[in-house]
Amino acid sequence: MVREAVKEDLDKILELYLFLHEDSLPAKDQKLNDTWEKIINDPDHHLIVKEIGGQIVSSCVCVIIPNLTRNIRPYAFIENVVTREDFRGRGYASECLSYAKKISEEAGCYKMMLLTGSKRASTLAFYERNGFNSNDKTAFIQWLK
Repeated sequence: MVREAVKEDLDKILELYLFLHEDSLPAKDQKLNDTWEKIINDPDHHLIVKEIGGQIVSSCVCVIIPNLTRNIRPYAFIENVVTREDFRGRGYASECLSYAKKISEEAGCYKMMLLTGSKRASTLAFYERNGFNSNDKTAFIQWLK
């Protein structure tokens, strides 16, 4: 089942993020709780999960961003696309991205954007198969401390 995360999913999502780029679970403190509350209660922040047998195996985030251009149409930003290693290659991340596209279309977005740090041809081909291209825009990132 693909769905939006609920409050009780936090621990499972944090465990899934160990397959993304995290090397440990964050401390269960007030900062984590406050951040989770902001995410789960923000109507424009959609944390999408693929659940199988009570386990979250894949996920992505879709944030709808209000915009004053393009006839006042918002755009969507996709981030944190991840699937557990033992569940990869089964189409679960594609299901999550498809769900994000539906949310974006329903919000009236004129585009969806996604950044990846991966240079692997298979990862880039995956995003292309899911409708994204790397020709229209050039991305720049400035990392903050």
